[in-house]
Amino acid sequence: MTKIIAIANQKGGVGKTTISANLGVALKSKGFSVLMVDSDPQGSLRDWSATSEGKLLSVIGLDRESIEKDIEAIKSGYDFVIIDGRAKAERMAGIIIRIADLIIIPVAPSALDVWGASDLIEAIKTRQIITSGQPMARFVINSARERTKLKDEVTEAVKNEGFETFDTILHLREIYRKVMGEGITVFQSKNKESIQEFNNLSQEIIEVLK
Repeated sequence: MTKIIAIANQKGGVGKTTISANLGVALKSKGFSVLMVDSDPQGSLRDWSATSEGKLLSVIGLDRESIEKDIEAIKSGYDFVIIDGRAKAERMAGIIIRIADLIIIPVAPSALDVWGASDLIEAIKTRQIITSGQPMARFVINSARERTKLKDEVTEAVKNEGFETFDTILHLREIYRKVMGEGITVFQSKNKESIQEFNNLSQEIIEVLK
């Protein structure tokens, strides 16, 4: 049965596309079939894929409000559909909340970033009330600096929002920016630390969606 994962945050610049691409390749490396959906008219994920001529992942653009019907028509045969969410699009966010099995909310290691996702958080909670807790939602801390107390600050802020946080923390590494510009992922870079982060995150996601 196909599982739909949405990487969502209505704030821009929180790493949605970077996480989507690396997560997609992480799941593919574990033997799963993965379809990537770019829901942003700017097409950042599609541009990334075009750089490698689509050799790493299957990426399609679905940036209209027909996305629910469009995904339903093509998801058969895939283990995972990953939606790279767009910023500042409340109506589209509402549709994605309705169709996702799991929503991953990337937040920078700052309580301000958690609070900045409050509209999305409330929309998910409202949906969960009428659907017996679906979709599931988890935060992932992104762009954290090694050995700083900011991670503790954001972890506490996340707890107050009522959603769990993945144990895996994605750290601020130059390699993430570099590989995206080259149309690849950390798995092609051979960077052990970043590969381990996404292997760990993908395994957590698999466990959550069992």
